[in-house]
Amino acid sequence: MPSLLRLVFLIGLLCGLVFVATAALVAFVEPQPREMSQTIKPDLLNK
Repeated sequence: MPSLLRLVFLIGLLCGLVFVATAALVAFVEPQPREMSQTIKPDLLNK
């Protein structure tokens, strides 16, 4: 039973670290906006 609790604790700790890392990326990283252009064939527009 103690090894099962250790495993559950380790998995919870890893999930917590992933959550904190994701929250840090959202808080501190700003995406750089840039223009995009893509050519569309006229055949696709006339359907």
